[in-house]
Amino acid sequence: TNQTASMALCLSSIPYTIPVAAVQIGIVDGKFVVNPNAEERERTTLHLTVCATSERVMMIEAGGDEIPEDTMIEAIKFGFEQCQPIIKFQEEAMAKMGKKKEEPELYVVDEEVDAAIREFATDMIKEAMYITDKDERNAAIDAVNEKIAEHFGEQFEGKEGDVKEVVYNMQKEVVRNMLLNEHRRPDNRAFDEIRPLSCEVGILPRTHGTGLFTRGLTQVMTVATLGAVGDIQIIDGIGEAESKRYMHHYNFPAYSVGEVKPLRGPGRREIGHGALAERALEPLIPSEEEFPYTIRVVSEVLSSNGSTSQGSVCGSTLALMDAGVPIKAPVAGISTGLFTMPGDTTKYIMVTDIQGIEDFFGDMDFKVAGTEKGITSIQVDTKIAGLSPYVIRTAITDARKARLFILDKIKEC
Repeated sequence: TNQTASMALCLSSIPYTIPVAAVQIGIVDGKFVVNPNAEERERTTLHLTVCATSERVMMIEAGGDEIPEDTMIEAIKFGFEQCQPIIKFQEEAMAKMGKKKEEPELYVVDEEVDAAIREFATDMIKEAMYITDKDERNAAIDAVNEKIAEHFGEQFEGKEGDVKEVVYNMQKEVVRNMLLNEHRRPDNRAFDEIRPLSCEVGILPRTHGTGLFTRGLTQVMTVATLGAVGDIQIIDGIGEAESKRYMHHYNFPAYSVGEVKPLRGPGRREIGHGALAERALEPLIPSEEEFPYTIRVVSEVLSSNGSTSQGSVCGSTLALMDAGVPIKAPVAGISTGLFTMPGDTTKYIMVTDIQGIEDFFGDMDFKVAGTEKGITSIQVDTKIAGLSPYVIRTAITDARKARLFILDKIKEC
């Protein structure tokens, strides 16, 4: 579907001119396989999806059976190369059959609004963004927004959207200048430094297992529940019925970010993060013969300041071990971020263990989970036109270093 959507956009009058392609890569009998068939998918130790343009990797999703870092990097490179013929075909089709591209008039912020807000609030926003405590920083930004609304309420009535965008851009510029030019992070950590860690087990006395994982202001508690083999989940889809004896669920209540909202069912984000953490731990779950129980783990985010999905991987490892599940090895996860200079992607800074402000104003969230032996899951979000091979390699190797540090803390606990 990726290629179909890209081709449709390339052939249309919509000003979309950079084709993307996607392939799935597996490892069967020690060799890379492109778009594995049903039989190969049963045997592969890697499930990797790579989406790319002719120059950069746009998206990576991976699940694997403790894949070594070098192998994963080579698999991503191989996937990028396999995307190129598909991209070339789309380029040729666009040149021969594509419609003339429209040139839409883009909306830009009113210059008067931009100049006035910057003159009035630049110093206040910079002062607020340099506050290291998250709650104090948010309160300071709220105060700046109130002053702007009070001062410009009548003058810029009806242009509240422009005002909001200018303030956002100013915040983003301050954070990028802080990292790229001043070489410091918002909380003064070193670029490869992980926030303070804490691991606890047996928090709830009447559950089969609980794990509490804390990294900075991000805190996740996972509850593990064991059931009979007959408690497996039956998935009755349009194909053959499937069953699951290991399930991972993830909850992100509003109070974890200091908000008050009604409690609803899981949304797209919660389902996605639950699936990501499930994928990270699944290769380490013992077989039914080794451990004849159905296993359900539920991660509750108690406090959020970035990387809760990877925090849930760590909390779930603790909970499973606390419940006596003989997992093959502990699993931990971490996120790596990227900041590039606008208009010049060759100038950039990479940081380990991104917090909320770095995720919000940064260009990448590169999540990697795994064991000491290798990688079990990867998910990458990016806001720029793709990632270079060097950035991908550095993110994976930096994540390994951080992961081993976290695994030591889990083992100590």
